[in-house]
Amino acid sequence: MTPGDGMARFPRARPRRLRRTAALRELVRETRVEPSDLVYPLFIDDRGPARVPVPSLPGVDRLSIEAAAEEAAGAWRDGIRALLLFGIPDTKDARGARADHPGGVIQRALPALREAAPDMVLITDVCLCEYTDHGHCGIIRDGEVDNDATLERLAAQAVSHACAGADLVAPSDMMDGRVGAIREALDEAGRADVGILSYAAKYASTFYGPFRDAADSAPAFGDRRSYQMDPRNAEEALREVALDVGEGADLLMVKPALPCLDIVRRVKERFERPTAAYMVSGEYAMIEAAAERGWLDALAAHREAVHSIRRAGADLVVTYAARRLARDRGDA
Repeated sequence: MTPGDGMARFPRARPRRLRRTAALRELVRETRVEPSDLVYPLFIDDRGPARVPVPSLPGVDRLSIEAAAEEAAGAWRDGIRALLLFGIPDTKDARGARADHPGGVIQRALPALREAAPDMVLITDVCLCEYTDHGHCGIIRDGEVDNDATLERLAAQAVSHACAGADLVAPSDMMDGRVGAIREALDEAGRADVGILSYAAKYASTFYGPFRDAADSAPAFGDRRSYQMDPRNAEEALREVALDVGEGADLLMVKPALPCLDIVRRVKERFERPTAAYMVSGEYAMIEAAAERGWLDALAAHREAVHSIRRAGADLVVTYAARRLARDRGDA
């Protein structure tokens, strides 16, 4: 501001007056995070013990269905109102057959979680990477992911999840046209009530590494840059989001979160839809790793990160620290 613009100047203007005490800071706080603003991801594993720690994600376990139900009940008591579910099947194959199998891990987990936390919003990841033996997000033909062949598999997976009790399905594959294919399939199956949380702007990020450890979903060859977005592009993200909105997406997701705060802001302002941002495994893990070395306070860092994501415009934040943050009412 320049002199004459009507804004008071020092010494009359003293912004520190409103920072003197915790109560004053709370009174004028612009950004708030409630437990109901957080989405808690769970890895549900059909292969073994009740809880298996993920070494690259401190504090995160792969869970049996029974353990996941206990975790869901605890999260509800903490004030969490939504879970994002990832399934790890007992067997994998080239087409991800367990993704839409009625006896699949997510299909069996959904009723158990509903019983444990009846009013919890249950969101299921729709993608083939956790279910294929090659780790890619779709059907492989001639060494490449076949976009259109994959759409049929994703639609079948989404319908299977909806019929098992999902409130929202969340396609994370980044195939062209998948939101429209899923919406059409859900409607034809009589599940017009089930919404779509689209990973509308998902970048090919280096921060996904620990997730691939947890879900055993690292690509066996190549990478995912031919279908996930280039981190250097922003206008492309807006085109991707516009396509998903046109195909029927109910909520929008930006992933990862912290490197993409500009995208979160632009998506929220342009599309005026409920917008989520995923603070992904690598973002969580780097905070935890620094805390283990005594370089920072993990809870304070997670809190600051989530506030920054909300400040950028996200209505919902997906974070592995959701339960810790829900139990914490500290002053950020």
